[in-house]
Amino acid sequence: MTNELPSVGCIGAGVLGSAIMRRLIDCGFRTYVWNRDRTKLAPLVDAGATEAANPAELTRASGFVITCITDGTAVEQVVFGEGGVASAGAADKILIDMSTCAAPQARSMAERLEAACGMRWLDAPISGGAPAAREGRMAVMIGGAQDDFDRARPIWDALAGRATLMGPTGAGQSTKMINQVLVATGLAVLAEACGLAERAGIDAAKIPDALSGGRADSKQLQEMFPKMVASEFSITGRASLMIKDLELVHDLARGVGAPMPVTAGVTEIFRKMVADGLGDRDNNELVNYYRPGPSR
Repeated sequence: MTNELPSVGCIGAGVLGSAIMRRLIDCGFRTYVWNRDRTKLAPLVDAGATEAANPAELTRASGFVITCITDGTAVEQVVFGEGGVASAGAADKILIDMSTCAAPQARSMAERLEAACGMRWLDAPISGGAPAAREGRMAVMIGGAQDDFDRARPIWDALAGRATLMGPTGAGQSTKMINQVLVATGLAVLAEACGLAERAGIDAAKIPDALSGGRADSKQLQEMFPKMVASEFSITGRASLMIKDLELVHDLARGVGAPMPVTAGVTEIFRKMVADGLGDRDNNELVNYYRPGPSR
């Protein structure tokens, strides 16, 4: 592939982070990787990535650093902790945070990083899951400066079906909260509908085709509903991470005075999943709450 592509360092080799890393490798980027659990990096190194000893080493080798980790606290640690990104950052480098955290925290970390080393920050949370990341068709919602967004164009071209600059730093994270309102409430409605169809004696597997093209159709209906029907619960999104995001949604809503009664009810359903010990299970397992008799 072309030598004009920038070098990219990726921090976080979870389900989504690994898919992002693999996509960049396949697209020909010189890719450096780091993760707390080094065992997750072996397949990526085999595919052509270079493992870094710590985030600082990764940053020194990279023009762009992508973080895709659990939450804002984890991001803060890898950026500002010992051996972190900030210790090796420079004004010609850009950090692209694809994690999900609160908009005020994103703004605070961006200001802190630039003050420490001149390195710029784009908050760029994502939607579409690992399959979309692997195929380069994620939706990426970005907060930051126009010049930094434009400089990162090779990253967006590789990873995103659509990348939209939503406004200044923090705007990407606020947009992700809107996304999560739609995703979480949509999953809950699909689970209810699946349970109703099964109880009514309808062949639930036919529902996506039957509704295709109608007003009830959606990507979630076509992708997630069949998995619910088949009880296919391989991990595409964990309940514990969904409830984390929903708590951020409510923080944002309280801050701007927005009523969220539907989202509040859905939040309680996800809280129950986590309370029942299902936090590490797939979001689609929500459907079992709507099925008759023992479901787990």
